Amino acid sequence: MREEGILATVADPAEAELEAGLRPRRMSEFIGQEPLKERLSILVEAAAARREPVDHVLFSGPPGLGKTSLAGIVATEMGANLRATSGPALDRPGDLAAVITNLDEGDVLFIDEVHRLPRQVEEVLYPAMEDFELDIVVGKGPAARSIKIDLPRFTLIGATTRVGRVAPPLRDRFGYVARLDYYDPEDLAAIVLRSAGILGCDVAADAAALIARRSRGTPRIANRLLRRVRDYAAVRADGRIDRDTAAKALDVFEVDERGLDKVDRAILAAVVEKFGGGPVGLTTLAIAVGEEPETVEDAYEPFLLQEGLLRRTPRGRVATPHTYAHLGLSPPTDPTQPTLLG
Repeated sequence: MREEGILATVADPAEAELEAGLRPRRMSEFIGQEPLKERLSILVEAAAARREPVDHVLFSGPPGLGKTSLAGIVATEMGANLRATSGPALDRPGDLAAVITNLDEGDVLFIDEVHRLPRQVEEVLYPAMEDFELDIVVGKGPAARSIKIDLPRFTLIGATTRVGRVAPPLRDRFGYVARLDYYDPEDLAAIVLRSAGILGCDVAADAAALIARRSRGTPRIANRLLRRVRDYAAVRADGRIDRDTAAKALDVFEVDERGLDKVDRAILAAVVEKFGGGPVGLTTLAIAVGEEPETVEDAYEPFLLQEGLLRRTPRGRVATPHTYAHLGLSPPTDPTQPTLLG
């Protein structure tokens, strides 16, 4: 059976609803990403002054950094409705037509995982983005005919974790392409304290800083860890979260001092112990740890690469000296024979 790490996707609807409740609603509530916020504010204020919708925007970056939140903020700041869907949900051109023909003037259409749009759906989207027209072919063969539908002016906001997989014709139709970066610990600590206020938790500043340092630069993970620490404090402590309580809680949930959980460590251990330090291919590595290749590549690998705990080569993933040190191993002369430190 596959073991779930604490970083795994939230499946509980109540947990997902709670996570959504922590989202900032206004630009002033959004912590971090200051250069991006400044540029977005300029776009929104300029569009509002012209009484036009904001130009189409594409957000890219790892999961959990605030792409969905920013889409909602843009809609709120413009006084517009937000209609949300995802690339995999738009299976056929008719699915897109059903969504897009229900938009009102100035609405914001948010498409998550926009890189997963089928090609035939993309082609219908092009005239909708450029000319605000929907060109639909009805029927097949000699009886087929094209129908043009005028659309209200709207803003499309796309989000992707893989901007390189967004087709160039689609990417070029976005007026602004922005990348979200990992957050620094100070911003994450501020996010933890803000979320604690919403949740009604009593969190000490040093406890918030500890949670932030183990959140791998990601607000979604910071909020998730805060909820788990809150659970621990309610059951094993007096409800107040100080630094010692936070450290014990994160140890219980197997989140170490660098923010790695059991799946991260399983990935590193597989590279070192099962494959002699690498190189090992992504699919083989994913099978070894019981995860999907896409999950390993999107959810776990970016942070391991950033931390220098994993390295990509043309032949596959390779362990680094930091990998051995984190696992308590010394890099062997013969990489197939790792030895314990001490």
